[in-house]
Amino acid sequence: MQSFSAFFAKSFLLLSTIFGFLSIAVTEEGFCIAPSIIESNSNAETLYSKVTNPTLSPTHLQDLPGFTRSVYKNDHALITPESHVFSPLPEWSNTLGAYLVSPAMGAHFVMYIAKMQESSKSGLPPKHVERFVFVVQGLVTLTNVSGICQTLMVDSFAYLPPNSKHHFESYESSTLVVFERRYAYLEDHIPEPIVGSTNQQPLLDTPGEVFQLRKLLPTSLPYDFNIHIMDFQPGEFLNVKEVHYNQHGLLLLEGQGIYRLGDSWYPVEAGDAIWMAPFVPQWYAALGKIPTRYLLYKDVNRNPL
Repeated sequence: MQSFSAFFAKSFLLLSTIFGFLSIAVTEEGFCIAPSIIESNSNAETLYSKVTNPTLSPTHLQDLPGFTRSVYKNDHALITPESHVFSPLPEWSNTLGAYLVSPAMGAHFVMYIAKMQESSKSGLPPKHVERFVFVVQGLVTLTNVSGICQTLMVDSFAYLPPNSKHHFESYESSTLVVFERRYAYLEDHIPEPIVGSTNQQPLLDTPGEVFQLRKLLPTSLPYDFNIHIMDFQPGEFLNVKEVHYNQHGLLLLEGQGIYRLGDSWYPVEAGDAIWMAPFVPQWYAALGKIPTRYLLYKDVNRNPL
């Protein structure tokens, strides 16, 4: 009769083989090569919950017909969650999107929320358009033209250069923030794809300021925009009242505060999006009981001419 130790050894070998096969990710394109997981914080499930489950309006105004905090002016816009309009995203399957910033308002980029459902898949941006994706909820798999897969969790991001073949897939409910713009080509400089997570990026010096700053993309010439993560403790504020030629697209991920845009002062909270045109005066102060974090688009490395 077969000994217990021999039986145990064979069983262990069989289970190891089964789990080895299960660890290989499969997409519609075939088997993914060398799948990797971008690790995020252990509390990823609770990060940025206000972005996907926002407070739609102050309690005392929730029953007021027609109420919205959204504002659109010629040099800035505040787009708040109660005014989002979702519709199917072109070329994406089983995905709804809400455009928060677009050239229709004077911007040279688009910023939108993509809500992917089970078994959904992204489309490609137009020709010569680059793409940046940041995960605020759920889990998505990025596959490139070579079939290599990488899994992005909450607080992870990916940059895709113009005309790079790729797709994102989601097998559960997931929410992405997407930035796209027509790439400003520079001779002898070619951007490379990048995948990472916020907590992998170093804190940078901010002379004269108290907030914490991380840049998610390289500062080198091939990249014509960057994405900043900015963190404020309650009570902290910007020292500089900025006026500059760069445009901004901002999504408040956590916290609340006051944003000055031009001559207007806006209470803002997690889930709010802001567009800032060139040269609009801008300033922020963090209020409330929890820290503020926001995601900020900024065009860089190109002559404004």
